[in-house]
Amino acid sequence: MKKLIIRILRMIILCIVISCSRNSPYHHTEDFDFPLIKQNSEMNSSGDFESLVKLNADYFKKAENLDYEEGKGLCFLNIANVNSTEGDYKKAHILLEKAGESLRNSQNNFHRAKFYDSYSHYYSHLKQYDKAIFYSDSALFFLIKAPDSELKKRLLPRIYINRGTYYAWKGQMGTALKSFRKGQALENSAYSNCMLAQYYLYTGKLDSARIYALRAVEMMGRQKTTDIERLWIYYTAGYYYSKIDHVSEAEKMLKSALELSIKTRLTYSFHIKEIYKALAELYEEKKDKERAYFYLTLYQQEDNRLSQARVEAINKTTDGFISEAKKDSDKRKNDLWMIGILSFIVFSVSGASIWKNIQYLKRKKRTLKRETDTLKDKVYKKKREEVIELAKKNDSSFLMKFKEMDPEFISRLFILNPDLENSELAFCALLKLRFTSKEIADYTFVQHKSIQQKKYRLRKKLNIEGDMDIYEFLDRV
Repeated sequence: MKKLIIRILRMIILCIVISCSRNSPYHHTEDFDFPLIKQNSEMNSSGDFESLVKLNADYFKKAENLDYEEGKGLCFLNIANVNSTEGDYKKAHILLEKAGESLRNSQNNFHRAKFYDSYSHYYSHLKQYDKAIFYSDSALFFLIKAPDSELKKRLLPRIYINRGTYYAWKGQMGTALKSFRKGQALENSAYSNCMLAQYYLYTGKLDSARIYALRAVEMMGRQKTTDIERLWIYYTAGYYYSKIDHVSEAEKMLKSALELSIKTRLTYSFHIKEIYKALAELYEEKKDKERAYFYLTLYQQEDNRLSQARVEAINKTTDGFISEAKKDSDKRKNDLWMIGILSFIVFSVSGASIWKNIQYLKRKKRTLKRETDTLKDKVYKKKREEVIELAKKNDSSFLMKFKEMDPEFISRLFILNPDLENSELAFCALLKLRFTSKEIADYTFVQHKSIQQKKYRLRKKLNIEGDMDIYEFLDRV
């Protein structure tokens, strides 16, 4: 009898333990939270936006089947973070509020930390750094209370690194450095070293920036590093090299960053613009106006192309999402609420975002046009100065360089008279540059009288009327 009672007690205890385990707020950590967050992070970092949305749609259905409310909240968070990244802050806020309904009062401290961390990202994009820090503090508070897990191990150092960024933008550099160092102590990775390098570049300490930038590049070669992190590392190293006037190394690093930006364009297309801009600024600083103009032009072209690609990807995802929802509704008519939520998520990412992207693109085009025109004018002025110097030196390459600078002028002269000789074309070019007869005589080592005779012959060849000023005529050509 005693043995029987002991067995019954053991069975009761086992049932209680199993029941408590099933009711634990961490019950779905391994079978739901971890695989969702891991896959979502990989897709987000690689720019695979379409797969990211599909993944969260699938997990949303899975959470519905499991009656796992917090799981739905995680899906909302993932889509909200994409909206924040893409700049649709209104929809990001709506989705964060939806996530909050499922996660704000969760007994799972990791969920609460993830929720507040997403809010801190959201406010950092809005440049409201006080709020970003407030929510980051909340995330840190709950994450420290959460039991140890792989999820906690991954998130904790990133919260510290992000806090470092927020404090740096606020100008609290000492606190920022402490946060960066804390994050690096928890995760001595290529990315954490990269962020320390950015801190030292921002504060003008190039010797320290060098240590961490080169260390990040070296660690990237032997550690598993996501595409978006590799992008930041190359960008940071390129920025460092440009600061110390190592143009070839800077260009090499920035071009590597550019390749990764193109690879991750669906989610991180905005990085391409920054890299092209960095290249343009690099060559602008080195007085290489032509290359600066070249990269600024590419900056504009890539911006336009990727904006269109993003809209197309979002539209494609929208169609697929709605189609899947309709199929599912045929099987389970009581899932209409879920379908509505899924459609809401998709249209949150697409509808207003597309309109906002179009408006942003229009504003950006106007700004780019002004920048491009300014840079183009600088390039022309530089070429003009070089051509004028060649003319003053009576250099034999003067006419060739002038043709490069103003090919249409020469073409129009040939239309007026196809028999013009090179010496006459060069003389026209000198007049076009507004050299006086005396100056032309001095630079070409001939008498002033000879210049007057050349002008007379040129008038006849170009049929310039007697009362027409030759300078004014050539200005109109």
